[in-house]
Amino acid sequence: MIELGQMQKLLVIKEESFGVYVGETPDAGYDERVLLPKKQVPENCKVGDELLVFIYRDSQDRMIATMTRPKVLLHTVAKLNVRQVNRVGAFLDWGLEKDLLLPYHEQTRKVVAGEQVLAALYVDKSGRLAATMKIYPYLQQDSPYVIGDTVTGTVYQVAPNFGVFVAVDGKYSGMIPRREAPEGYAPGDVVELRVTNVKEDGKLDLSAHKKAYQQMDEDAEAVFEKIHEDFEGELPFDDKADPEKIREVFGLSKAAFKRAVGRLYRERKIRFEDGRIIEC
Repeated sequence: MIELGQMQKLLVIKEESFGVYVGETPDAGYDERVLLPKKQVPENCKVGDELLVFIYRDSQDRMIATMTRPKVLLHTVAKLNVRQVNRVGAFLDWGLEKDLLLPYHEQTRKVVAGEQVLAALYVDKSGRLAATMKIYPYLQQDSPYVIGDTVTGTVYQVAPNFGVFVAVDGKYSGMIPRREAPEGYAPGDVVELRVTNVKEDGKLDLSAHKKAYQQMDEDAEAVFEKIHEDFEGELPFDDKADPEKIREVFGLSKAAFKRAVGRLYRERKIRFEDGRIIEC
């Protein structure tokens, strides 16, 4: 069966002045063959040759073959440039002559011409290839990463009740759990993260924080800078404050904040006084 959206090996079964027809078998019927246009036909190509082609639909909605491998295949994810946006949606450059439609209802945010978006390729209800930014079902769960590895990914969704969803390497499923996710992430952000867990299904739990001993140094420096500059050396609460207040001011969990101010106290950069933290 000829598969839309896939690279596949097909036989040249008939030559015409405008190209060659390819199919799965030498005796494939009219409805079982696809045209490879003349400009795509390799030199010295003849009937019986096997060609690796990609199948899609042309501007007249006819199945057609190309020797060009697109930037994304069916049910996979890739980062694609937005060529233009009009009343039906956005059109993406996927390496073929006919741009790929990203319908409005498959966009998770407003996109503009010139930017790049993470998108998956799927077949819509009318049997046409289209793009979607709802990539969660298409991300792979067989990454080579283990706990402790540092990875790079692209944020594709922020869900306040769950966390920040990240496509690691643009193709593996990962998430920063809500408790680990600082505010300020937005779809499209490219982030460097640490793997904290590999679930049974292969999905990755991620953290923006480094290992505790490394993160503590950075947190301590950031806390001291904020106390010095934003609070003029006198923070009106200490490490016994409400966790939400600490997170709101410093973007840290209460435990991370306690470790940071503990480091500063041992270095004699701060002192605790009447429920306050004062710069020394």
